[in-house]
Amino acid sequence: MKSLINPLRVIVIALCGLALGACSSVSIEEYAANKPQIVAEQFFNGKLLAHGIVKDRDGKVIRYFSASIDASWRDGIGTLDESFVFDDGERQARVWTLKPTGQNSYLATAGDVIGDGKMTVAGNSVFLDYVLRVPYDGDSIDLRIDDRMYLVSERVLLNESIMTKWGFEVGSLMLVIEKL
Repeated sequence: MKSLINPLRVIVIALCGLALGACSSVSIEEYAANKPQIVAEQFFNGKLLAHGIVKDRDGKVIRYFSASIDASWRDGIGTLDESFVFDDGERQARVWTLKPTGQNSYLATAGDVIGDGKMTVAGNSVFLDYVLRVPYDGDSIDLRIDDRMYLVSERVLLNESIMTKWGFEVGSLMLVIEKL
């Protein structure tokens, strides 16, 4: 009987945590009136510079990075060409393609993104939800990324990202993106 109680307890706690998390999700529409208003085609156009940190699931900073971003739009399609340099010297690159799917919504794809990401813009905010394949222990794992970006001035965007696997937070990322 004891072996049934512990797994059952874990399942109940996990379900309660998921239910509470679902209730507390903030909708992007709550930011629709916030200023300065972000227009993706304007902010994500030209040279951008980002600086950030990566935290593990306990909140400990485990990496620092900088990224240069060359952003452009052609025939209504956006391209964000990102080049990352981490504190340990590792370099990564990602090229995003942003395709409008309606008013203030975009399909967001990249080479290491599994399937299609969804980007939504409202007021001063951009929410981007996607699954990212990341290297891990000689292999790779797929993480759900919940990016929340907030334009705090015409040239500065703050970004916080939560990384989850099977609904559990495994890390987070914080960065500042500056329009040059």
